[in-house]
Amino acid sequence: MKFIQRVGYYLGGFSLGLIILAFFLSGKKTSCSYGPDARVLKNIRSKKIVYESQVQFNLTQNNLDSVSISYLLKKGSIDFSKSNARMEPCGTYQIDGTFEEKELVLMVENCDSIATITNLKIE
Repeated sequence: MKFIQRVGYYLGGFSLGLIILAFFLSGKKTSCSYGPDARVLKNIRSKKIVYESQVQFNLTQNNLDSVSISYLLKKGSIDFSKSNARMEPCGTYQIDGTFEEKELVLMVENCDSIATITNLKIE
């Protein structure tokens, strides 16, 4: 069997495998969150989110709601230099992002079963 034939059989089988995987995984809630930002944000989103009273006040004063926080927890980025992930009993994370042309900075206290938004800055 020539090398070209082997490559052809390999590519044919590989493409058939990709089609089968795409068929089985379409419609499932699969995600590839391998980066540190994505893993922490996914962990925070999976918990109950509680807002401190000052954060709730800032949201209402700036015509924002929980949708903006949800968007930030999905598309924001974590500034690990300003976060303290190893703090006991709950790590704190600073999440930066933009929503409707506003720069938002969140401080989130990430505990075992609950995530508390402790501070919100709008720049």
